[in-house]
Amino acid sequence: MAVEAPFRTHVTVTGMTCQHCVMSVTEEVTEIEGVSAVDVDLGSGRVTVLADRDVERGEIAAAVSEAGFELVG
Repeated sequence: MAVEAPFRTHVTVTGMTCQHCVMSVTEEVTEIEGVSAVDVDLGSGRVTVLADRDVERGEIAAAVSEAGFELVG
């Protein structure tokens, strides 16, 4: 991921099992205002969100939920 952004947030998502899951989460989180890039690691469930503002965990959780998954913790 080569995009530079001043804010980086890491969350972990449960239930992803395939690349379609990754695409769904990426698509929904990318729609959050200010998000410039999303990197999803299927193996660990780790999602890195790069944005030009501080994106609240609740916003990410809502987007992940829209994709059909949940945040850990």
